[in-house]
Amino acid sequence: MIRVNDMAVDFVLPDQNLNLKRLSDFSGNNIVLAFFPGAFTSVCTKEMCTFRDSMAKFNKINAKVFGISVDPPFALNAFAKSNNLNFDLLSDFSKSVSRTYCGLHRNFAKIAGLETAKRSVFVIGKDWLIKYSWISEDPSIEPNYAEIEKVLQNFQ
Repeated sequence: MIRVNDMAVDFVLPDQNLNLKRLSDFSGNNIVLAFFPGAFTSVCTKEMCTFRDSMAKFNKINAKVFGISVDPPFALNAFAKSNNLNFDLLSDFSKSVSRTYCGLHRNFAKIAGLETAKRSVFVIGKDWLIKYSWISEDPSIEPNYAEIEKVLQNFQ
């Protein structure tokens, strides 16, 4: 798993509109990667909507936000539209990026074989180093949004 002071690992994933996004295409920006277990679940909806409501702050400090889950792009598209999300959602349907960055919840919600990304947040600085890492083993716990904003303000 990725830790603070590690170099970010580049990847290419489709967004909710089936456009391929390469993480390194956004170098020169601070980047927030917010992994979440599943679209349309209560805590994930609250988390993504909190990021949506904070986008003005993120834009001010030149930070690009990406929500990432193992859901297919089509589900993420419906999720983004139904919640008026104003940032890209990326589909890690192969689970490879989630494995690399944060790991997976196995047998999620006690369903045998269901794997989802662990709820986690990474802040990548303009120097491509991980400045902040938070991974929760409990999918019901949301990240500390004020802490994320503080980290970003220190690296603008």
